[in-house]
Amino acid sequence: MDKLDFINYWVESSKHDLAVASSLFNSRHFDYCLYLCHLSLEKLLKAIWIKNNIENNPPMTHNLVYLAQQAGLDMDDEQLKFLQFVNSFNLGIRYPDYKFKIYQMCDEGFTKKNFSKVQEIHQWLMKKS
Repeated sequence: MDKLDFINYWVESSKHDLAVASSLFNSRHFDYCLYLCHLSLEKLLKAIWIKNNIENNPPMTHNLVYLAQQAGLDMDDEQLKFLQFVNSFNLGIRYPDYKFKIYQMCDEGFTKKNFSKVQEIHQWLMKKS
């Protein structure tokens, strides 16, 4: 695989995850919708990291802020703060201590607001990939 193949893999996988997040939102599985939102942004950031680096294997991390910084993205404080917040959706599903807390927060309004913001950032990142 060449560099473009690696980038395309991450971009297509990211778009798929965002589509699944939409399905989860529509079926009212709000906690998992937001988890897939995190995963979608993570994959897109990894595509951008590959584009902007010599290597084809991005850092093995789930930290969106770290990935954005390592990819060399020029993001404002609001965007970085939101990525840090989205990191909690990953932890919230993966670890039982957080899962119930995230589940309780993820009502329709909370999820709709944050899903919309994720879609906005996803579109911005797509232009960078």
